[in-house]
Amino acid sequence: MAFAVAPFFGAVPIKKVSYWTNFPIPTPTAVRKHHNKTFWRCSSSATSAATTINHELETKKYNLLTIIQDTERGLKTTANQRSSIEEAMVRFSFYFTCADFAQCYIELIVIVEGYEAGEPIELEKLDGTWRLQYTSAPDVLVLFEVATRLPFLQVGQIFQKFECSGQSKEGVVKNIIKWSIRNLLEENEGATLIVSAKFSLVSRRNIYLQFEEIELQDIRISEQLQALIAPALLPRTYLSLQILQFIRSFKAQVPVNSPVSSRQSVGGLYYLSYFDDNMLLGRAVGGGGVFIFTRAQPFVC
Repeated sequence: MAFAVAPFFGAVPIKKVSYWTNFPIPTPTAVRKHHNKTFWRCSSSATSAATTINHELETKKYNLLTIIQDTERGLKTTANQRSSIEEAMVRFSFYFTCADFAQCYIELIVIVEGYEAGEPIELEKLDGTWRLQYTSAPDVLVLFEVATRLPFLQVGQIFQKFECSGQSKEGVVKNIIKWSIRNLLEENEGATLIVSAKFSLVSRRNIYLQFEEIELQDIRISEQLQALIAPALLPRTYLSLQILQFIRSFKAQVPVNSPVSSRQSVGGLYYLSYFDDNMLLGRAVGGGGVFIFTRAQPFVC
């Protein structure tokens, strides 16, 4: 799992302001850079403009989550819905007014995924657990599709956990899948599958993933199966207790190797198009699909 954008200023009433030209004001006191372009704004509107930007950004993030809420994490989407989601990820517009310029209204078209896209990734902010809300990645959607065809299989929550606190260029990412088998394991969270990878920064927004292993852990059997192994009305034998303990502590690890070379790990490029304190947008480079995550409670694994 992993835009170049071209914001511009449009024509405005009374006065046309060019994106590439500084506002003609005496001694500008505030500068905002976006995509290696610079424009000036008067100090009296700097705070209000920043507030407007943040408000509009939060509104568009909310709208994006609203659009995807009935898609079952991407499984049930039409072509029109996918187009709307892509558009919501990509573009929003907002207005702000410079008080020193009467009638000077500026419309700024911003690419959501390009918001501060020129800034390097802050690994300290990226560190933590993120819950999958939507994806168009085929390798994830196939899990949901299989679960719909096999009634006994359940796919629960999916997380992406970044471990990179205190790092500047590398870290570890774990793709965590909660799943279950109906009547044998606990509902939706009967077992945990973890796909671990090392990652390294290769550009300001791209990270290269080098997958290392797949691990199965945290098996929680259902009450029905526990009753079958160790009936509540009968004394629990040493053997039945050992079986229960073995199941609960069971872990299996399988290394992930390239089909070309058994010594080489499978890798992939992941583009972190946008993230802040509560939302993460990513794209698997090469047509692997988009991902929308929201911040979740820390996951211990």
